[in-house]
Amino acid sequence: MAGDSEKIHRSGVVAMVGPPNAGKSTLLNRFLGQKIAIVTPRPQTTRNRIAGIITGPDHQIIMLDTPGLHRPRELLNREMVRIALESLHEADVALFLADATAGAGRRLERKRQEYGEYLGRVQCPAVLAINKIDLLRPDELLPLIDWYQSLHPFAAVVPVSALNGDNTDILLQEVIARLPEGPQYYPADLPTDVTERFIVAEIIREKIFLLTREEVPYSTAVLIDSFEEGEQGRPVVIHATIIVERGSQKGIIIGQRGRMLGEIRRSAATEIEHLLDCRVRLRLWVKVKKKWTKNENILRELGM
Repeated sequence: MAGDSEKIHRSGVVAMVGPPNAGKSTLLNRFLGQKIAIVTPRPQTTRNRIAGIITGPDHQIIMLDTPGLHRPRELLNREMVRIALESLHEADVALFLADATAGAGRRLERKRQEYGEYLGRVQCPAVLAINKIDLLRPDELLPLIDWYQSLHPFAAVVPVSALNGDNTDILLQEVIARLPEGPQYYPADLPTDVTERFIVAEIIREKIFLLTREEVPYSTAVLIDSFEEGEQGRPVVIHATIIVERGSQKGIIIGQRGRMLGEIRRSAATEIEHLLDCRVRLRLWVKVKKKWTKNENILRELGM
């Protein structure tokens, strides 16, 4: 047992769950001080579980950014929700992130049963973070806190703005305080356990979300075909395939005279060069795989 003069070191897994577009990826990036998870204004951007490793002098958090919890219909969406809920089984702390702008009154009350079912699966200390408080009037916050506290006995409640950083340091301390004593599992300079190939595929997918409209981003996936590290001074050459469900979507992704695909490539390559700290040659192809979102083999290839 640690003596009074010894500093307790805490470590463990934190499952960050909540509805789509609540800001989980933005919060993870804020905690890490760098971009690991892609962020777009659209809901259901995150498809896979991403672990961010937050290390301090007295703690190490393996924080799991998970897909948004929603009522799924397609196989892809069911897999996304399964990934999020399974993360709760291995968590030492659950961090439920609520969207302060998602409505109040009857609009929010319609979510009572759904949110209650999710929170009913929590078997560990749970911390509630109400995000986007920068977009709320002061008199709107307390009723929102009361409503969420009626769903579950949260160990702590912290209103935050993941975008601006408001109260995120307080939230982190509330999470750390509920972690068990434990060792440092990963090197202090390692921010994530996902591979560079995974992050590169996610960056390309993020640009598709940002540059295309309607259903197109939700019908696309990205596979890295090859990742060739160049010799000293030579660029990394990356070949990637963008999968779509229909020929019309392929036409949109490519664009007139290849302009859209070129914009996706340029925007992604710039960010990938920053990630890898070297020059990059990015080659993109677009392929149609009908109903890929319902194809278990393709979902498995995508790591789901």
